Amino acid sequence: MNGKIIIYQVLPRIWGDGTFASWNDASFGYLKSLGVDCIWFTGIPRHASGKPFVKGNPGSPYAISDWYDVNPYLAARPARRMAEFEALVARTHAAGLKCIMDFIPNHVACDYKGALALYGWHDGDWTDTIKVDWTNPQTPREMTEILRFWASKGIDGFRCDMVELVPAEALGGVISAVRKEFPELMFVAEVYQKENYSRYLDVAGFDLLYDKSGSYDILRGILAGNRSARELTWNWQWLGGRQGNMLNFLENHDEQRLASSWFAGCADKAWAAVAHSLLFNSAPFMLYAGQEVGEDAAEGHEGRTSIFEWCHPAGLQALQSYIATGSGLNRERRHVLKRYRELLALASRPVFASGAVWDLCYCQPAPFDPDRHFAFVRWHSGQAFAVFCNFSNTTVTLNLQFPSELLTASGINKKEATVTAAPFDCSVIKL
Repeated sequence: MNGKIIIYQVLPRIWGDGTFASWNDASFGYLKSLGVDCIWFTGIPRHASGKPFVKGNPGSPYAISDWYDVNPYLAARPARRMAEFEALVARTHAAGLKCIMDFIPNHVACDYKGALALYGWHDGDWTDTIKVDWTNPQTPREMTEILRFWASKGIDGFRCDMVELVPAEALGGVISAVRKEFPELMFVAEVYQKENYSRYLDVAGFDLLYDKSGSYDILRGILAGNRSARELTWNWQWLGGRQGNMLNFLENHDEQRLASSWFAGCADKAWAAVAHSLLFNSAPFMLYAGQEVGEDAAEGHEGRTSIFEWCHPAGLQALQSYIATGSGLNRERRHVLKRYRELLALASRPVFASGAVWDLCYCQPAPFDPDRHFAFVRWHSGQAFAVFCNFSNTTVTLNLQFPSELLTASGINKKEATVTAAPFDCSVIKL
């Protein structure tokens, strides 16, 4: 992977006809054309379905009933479901992509009958689950075997659910044990409390952490009008050398769709946020299937694509047609996809994937508004770009000023550059 790592999250049950077989050359070719490196196939291990305690139909992918099986409904021939899954992994690798799947260490389904030690209760409103007992030594032993099982199937990494509810030391022991046999495995942690970042990087040994409480929450608040762009500076200053260990995103299965009325309202009110999340630092970036065509979860609840029910999001339906036939996207969706392609193509360049970064906000005169504007420079091997993010509701034209210390550090030979950005849009210029 020479560019920025791009992860594409997708629930296979809402992709194509909902089976592993839907992942064909056209699907992989499309993701490769976006610059995707890894596919996070969400909802692979067998989860509880069709029981009274299950939430929705077919139920939550996060209520695992059998850690050594895959969901029968994902297979064209359910009796051969594991073989079909293994074929999916092989096709993914043949396409030059990596596979990530879920690892849920905190709980299992109410009907789980495996070797993990359990308490007799559940956390929060997860009434379809029972909490796993990590004080029992049987649990880390079994979790190690579970991860080994899936790694032996060719899985390249794990997105680990709600790790803050599990002791970091115990998780670290499991990860370390599995890496002795599979040293290249990538572990991504769903972490929300910034004060826990160090524990789950240094003690547990995760490669990447969600920057949910940092970049995501700040960008969302800026778009809502109740937070300042100054906080983006404060976030990277707080992270320091940890920036590369963050996973940046603006959508996933837990969050409201970016283009929904519950978030930005439409894709064209989010380009400044996308540009910052994707281009500001070298951290990997995650797309949620359909985000790149403006999926708004109109069929869902409060702007979310359901992980509990069978659903058919309109954006994903249109995207499937586009992948299969080259048509099916209306003008608006084609426009959104084009913009994502442009920004993702920029991210693939070494200057954005691994180049140095300089936050320009501290030295800009009016009309630069530090609460509604954000600007930075990236440079690498003689190339440099300035990026201006306009979080205001008016078109802005201004001259970005480059301080002398930036010119010395980067070798840029100009002192300013003119940028123009539409409301909630971005401007990226080569210097």
